[in-house]
Amino acid sequence: MSDKQKDVLIAAYLFEDLAKKDFDTVLKLAEEKTITVEGVVLVQKDEGGEVHVTETGDHLGRKGAKIGGGVGLVVGLFAPPLLAATAIGAAAGAVTGKFAKHRLASGIAEKMDDALPPGSGGVITVYDSDGADSVDKALANAIKKSVAQIDGMSANQLKAGLAEAQAGMGG
Repeated sequence: MSDKQKDVLIAAYLFEDLAKKDFDTVLKLAEEKTITVEGVVLVQKDEGGEVHVTETGDHLGRKGAKIGGGVGLVVGLFAPPLLAATAIGAAAGAVTGKFAKHRLASGIAEKMDDALPPGSGGVITVYDSDGADSVDKALANAIKKSVAQIDGMSANQLKAGLAEAQAGMGG
């Protein structure tokens, strides 16, 4: 992963099938190397406001990649407790804290809550900022998009912390 500036884009959808279609389009761009993504996550926000990851994709455009690396970065930035619950369990306490701190400092928490109303679907992706136009076009069906930035160095540190926590759990 480079130290390039990263964009964190949250796209909201009224219908989950449209979110899935755009999720697949972003993965195809990553697979074709049109854009450089860290990870892409398809989410659903239920009526109670809880966010659930329904599908993931990695930097190579593969679906269903185990949560780690770039996908862990995406999940951790918007929902540190969800990362701990879905990826690496209780040993992730320190990593979850780092993500929560970065999430608050970058305003990603507010952007997530504003962009995704209860009952909606969404696509969240972290990608090199120079691919912004392509990602924006790929997410054509979104009713709302919100972008935050994270510098590459912070992204590297968060991913390294995630890798350490996973190694500590044997996995």
